[in-house]
Amino acid sequence: MNVHDSEKVVGTLVQEGYRQVETVEQAELVLYNTCSIRDKAEQKVFNRLADYKKYKAQGKTFGVLGCVAQQEGEKVFERAPYVSLVAGSASYRNLPEMLVQIQAGNSRVTGLDDRQTDECFETEFTARTNPHRGYITIIEGCDKFCAYCVVPFTRGKERSRTSESVLAEARQMADLGYTEIQLLGQNVNSYKDPDCGDSGKKRTFAELLAAVGEIPGIRRVRFTTSHPRDFGRDIIDAIDAVPTLCDHVHLPVQSGSTRVLDAMQRLYSREQYLERIAWMKTAKREISITSDVIVGFPGETEADFAETLSLLDEVGFDAVFAFKYSPRPNTPSLSLEDAIPEEEKSRRLEVLMARQREIQIQRYKKYIGSITEAMVESRNEARKQWMGRTSQNKTLNFTASTDPKVGSYVNVRVTSSFPNSLLGEMVI
Repeated sequence: MNVHDSEKVVGTLVQEGYRQVETVEQAELVLYNTCSIRDKAEQKVFNRLADYKKYKAQGKTFGVLGCVAQQEGEKVFERAPYVSLVAGSASYRNLPEMLVQIQAGNSRVTGLDDRQTDECFETEFTARTNPHRGYITIIEGCDKFCAYCVVPFTRGKERSRTSESVLAEARQMADLGYTEIQLLGQNVNSYKDPDCGDSGKKRTFAELLAAVGEIPGIRRVRFTTSHPRDFGRDIIDAIDAVPTLCDHVHLPVQSGSTRVLDAMQRLYSREQYLERIAWMKTAKREISITSDVIVGFPGETEADFAETLSLLDEVGFDAVFAFKYSPRPNTPSLSLEDAIPEEEKSRRLEVLMARQREIQIQRYKKYIGSITEAMVESRNEARKQWMGRTSQNKTLNFTASTDPKVGSYVNVRVTSSFPNSLLGEMVI
């Protein structure tokens, strides 16, 4: 989401006559897009801003964008007085006007009052960084208010684009030669079509997913991130019916304990989550399932943690992104007691990742000997290998007797496996 926000900001400013340069040293305007999901990322923001201070004497203008900007507001000016612009993501569409204010002599300009907006940041001038794979944001914000999460406070309420506007952008991308599209949203499957448009009916998320997948020229469609609460069986039906929809679902679980899930205000139980996993495991194609897990949430007992480990075993995830709980501003979990010591959080994270590594070793081994399609992404000269990605979003490194083009699709026979990747040779 942040990468794509930056692409849209750059495209918008280039359309206004700005020119993008490679380094801070070359720039007259420096915009720093930020994330505040975790405390460490937030600390990096202010460390980086401290590094930028030396450039102020050169007359550069600095702006802080994104979630840290929205979260900290005008406090950013206090901690970094050389910053001239602080704007949350809901204000990006007003960036050109805010920059005009700075050029007119305003030393401090903010875009922080749009959190309740009903508008999405749509622009036809996105400066996409990859000519083959591109993102489309279909829903912004979040209404879930999980106890640990700062997103509803920094990204605002859920607001969806019309399905017609999404499909128009997807068709434009296909006409430009893009073959892979990824639909984005904080809770992408919470999408609600606000307008019937020319089609005469509002599309569900699953219907929109299928419609994008049926656009001529599109070979792969992905989506992230899903919330289990809104994950319907119709999504699996769409994946079964439309071959271009990738056989990969990222479905964050956060904990295997219903008691902890309730404390997290996740709005589902362990059993309800496993019901959705069961839908995926009965699909016509094998679906790769990945997830997010938080360890050390306040009050998480050793028994709760054991339930999370057992969930890993029961589901057999192909990858898990695991994090230690960190308290975030304005979130309900700040008032919870029974905080877990930092060293215990670290221990649990280590145990969880070791268990998941063993699961992945076994899961990846089963691909040895199979032939799978990979989209070619890059060349590793040191290893004399190409790197591609499968429909299941697995990294596949391979050798080739002839050089494939980046962005092309090739068949690769898998010859060996590692915990996080596959190795193979291109099949001519």
